Amino acid sequence: MNNNNSKINYKSLKISLIINIIIVIFTIVASIIMFTGFKFMESKDLLQSSKLGMFKFFTVDSNIFMGIVALIFLIEEIKVLFHKKEDISYKLYILKLMATSAVALTFFTVFGYLGLIVDGGYFAMITNSNLFFHLIIPLLSMLNFILFESTDKLKFKYSLFGVVPTLIYTLFYTINVLVHIENGQVSPRYDWYWFVQGGLWQIVIVLPVMLAVSYLISALLLRFNRKVYKEVV
Repeated sequence: MNNNNSKINYKSLKISLIINIIIVIFTIVASIIMFTGFKFMESKDLLQSSKLGMFKFFTVDSNIFMGIVALIFLIEEIKVLFHKKEDISYKLYILKLMATSAVALTFFTVFGYLGLIVDGGYFAMITNSNLFFHLIIPLLSMLNFILFESTDKLKFKYSLFGVVPTLIYTLFYTINVLVHIENGQVSPRYDWYWFVQGGLWQIVIVLPVMLAVSYLISALLLRFNRKVYKEVV
């Protein structure tokens, strides 16, 4: 497969460009909302923190990563639309897969785990900045990558790259938990995803599961992306 010879669907490219612009705008808006502590909805302040404390959450980190990649991607799309370059690099598609996998993991963690255990349920997880971070941006990102950024440039082995953001955060989270052990327990202040509240032993199960789920998400995203490409080209 030639990584530099993918056919361009200009209609999909234009839609992808618009969605990427929306993602960038929503990422900026949501980041400002959380950083300043501004509220436009009543909330229990679950998984929210103002100022620099917000960056401890994978939710925030993955969405900001998505926003940055979407910005880079849309700049390249503009260049292609105006014939400043022939195509988008496969390396940038890999970055898009990584970012999309990261926000997808955020989405499925919220709606498959956190929303089931927190006080207030799912609604409590999609208030204020988390309306964008937990729901809107992940959904837009997944739909965009699958439907409008389909490509033949990504070999299936590249799905491993989708695990990288999760792996980096897993190392950070594990170290953070281990250095805050007191009498065999970790305060929810330092275990904000409640992964080890039933006992520190849970970390040897939860974190590998998160990595496995992250890979599964990445592999499925890439599979659907390639499937759509074959159907539209």
